[in-house]
Amino acid sequence: MAKKVPVKVDGRELTLSNLDKVLYPDCGFTKAEVIDYYSRIAPVLLPHLAGRPLTVKRYPDGVTGQSFFEKNAPDHTPDWVRRVNLPVPGSTKNRESIDFAVIEDLPTIVYYANLAALELHVPQWRVDDDGNALPPDMIVFDLDPGAPATIVQCAEIALMLREVLKAEGLTARPKTSGSKGMQLYADWDCREEPSAYAKRLAQLLEKEHPKQVVSVMAKAARPGKVFIDWSQNNPAKTTVAPYSLRARERPTVSTPLTWKEVESCERPEDLVFTAPDVLARAENRGDLFARA
Repeated sequence: MAKKVPVKVDGRELTLSNLDKVLYPDCGFTKAEVIDYYSRIAPVLLPHLAGRPLTVKRYPDGVTGQSFFEKNAPDHTPDWVRRVNLPVPGSTKNRESIDFAVIEDLPTIVYYANLAALELHVPQWRVDDDGNALPPDMIVFDLDPGAPATIVQCAEIALMLREVLKAEGLTARPKTSGSKGMQLYADWDCREEPSAYAKRLAQLLEKEHPKQVVSVMAKAARPGKVFIDWSQNNPAKTTVAPYSLRARERPTVSTPLTWKEVESCERPEDLVFTAPDVLARAENRGDLFARA
């Protein structure tokens, strides 16, 4: 029988279970350690989740077991978890709308960590106090390396893209994906439709650097190049949140970077950070992804 542990988090009563279950078998990282990570990283994580409808990727049997995306907050979700009902055109389950959770406090983070929601994904837009969708406030460029390219090549393209964005009056903020690639974000002023804008910049870089950059989704076009995925700006899409864990062999994290780290990247290992690394970084450096 699964051992259950009642806890109180900021006045909310939760029941934690299976704390000793190993979710990352290669390094013995347990559910208790996942909950500990999300609890301690919360001060820098919460600002990037606030107001953003949540999609989680759950791994109840760990990263080597079955996983599933969950957008709809089920009926048994605690009533103190904020939920917003939003339309989902083209839903694969023929639903006209979904009740999305929104993580805005520590108890909600702990609740989802206990569900083995290892990955937290959010869109580039928020909802207002009444739960209505607002225009996008961020734009993202997802840099995905096609083998044998790695995050080292992503770093090179990120530096190019930083200069293009700077010329456009936008300040880019880099982070690792926590997987193979890297992402650049910038505050967005709705000067035009963000996917179209991002696609145009991706095509510009592809034209200038055809041996290094590709802007089309076809896998066949990617080997040895970095795909600049502009489509993540579609309002229906989400991107892994800053400071979210990833379901890799080790508990790697989508980690905000300094531009100095991007500039000095020489090996893929230079930009791999695990949960303990990121906790130490946040303690020493604060939130590197904070808006200016």
